[in-house]
Amino acid sequence: MRVKRGMTTHRRHKKFLDAAKGFRGARHRLYRTAREAVERAWQNSFAGRKQRKRDFRALWIMRINAGARAGGLSYSRFMHGLKLAGIGLNRKVLANLAIERKDDFAAVVELAKAALKK
Repeated sequence: MRVKRGMTTHRRHKKFLDAAKGFRGARHRLYRTAREAVERAWQNSFAGRKQRKRDFRALWIMRINAGARAGGLSYSRFMHGLKLAGIGLNRKVLANLAIERKDDFAAVVELAKAALKK
C-alpha cells in the first residue's frame, strides 16, 4: 500500500505560513515566498542576537569612559589602572556603577589612579 504525504506537506507548509504571520502581502500568503521571508528573518534574528552583545559592550564602554573622564582618567588608562590594582569588575558592572552609583564609581576611579602612580 502506498503512503500519501499530503498531511506531511500540509504540516510543513503550515509551519512556515504560521511563522510568517504579520508579514505583508504575498509573504504571509504564498508558501514559497513565506518560506524565503521566514528563513531570511531567522538569519537576521540570529545575527541580531550577536549584534546585541556588541552593541551593549559598546554602550558599557561609553558609560565607563564618561565616568572615568569625570574622575580625570581616559577609558584605557582607567582599565589599565584597574588591572594593576587587581580589581576584576566586568564592564557591565562598571557601567552600572558609573550610571547609578556615581560616588562608588568615583572611589573605583581613585583606586585605579593610585595603582597607576605606583
